[in-house]
Amino acid sequence: MAVKIRLRRVGAKKSPAYRVVVADARSPRDGRFIEELGHYNPSAPEPVFKVDHERALSWLERGAQPTDTVLALFRQEGLMKAFEEKRRAARTEAQA
Repeated sequence: MAVKIRLRRVGAKKSPAYRVVVADARSPRDGRFIEELGHYNPSAPEPVFKVDHERALSWLERGAQPTDTVLALFRQEGLMKAFEEKRRAARTEAQA
């Protein structure tokens, strides 16, 4: 089963807000999901992005693929940098 970390649209018409969810790649955008990791509100005066870092890293370690938009948001938060450092540390530990 291919798992993706993606945005799920919520909110009123012309006022979108999104939830960051882990879902099967075959399920529809606003359909079933496995777990909710956080939320993103781009229409606030200052865009708000909150995510559970530990759970997101856990899903990334298990092979979940973030969509392009979520990847950009994770990079802004420094989550991808933490993920890469964790992977690098695990590799060097495995080699030693």
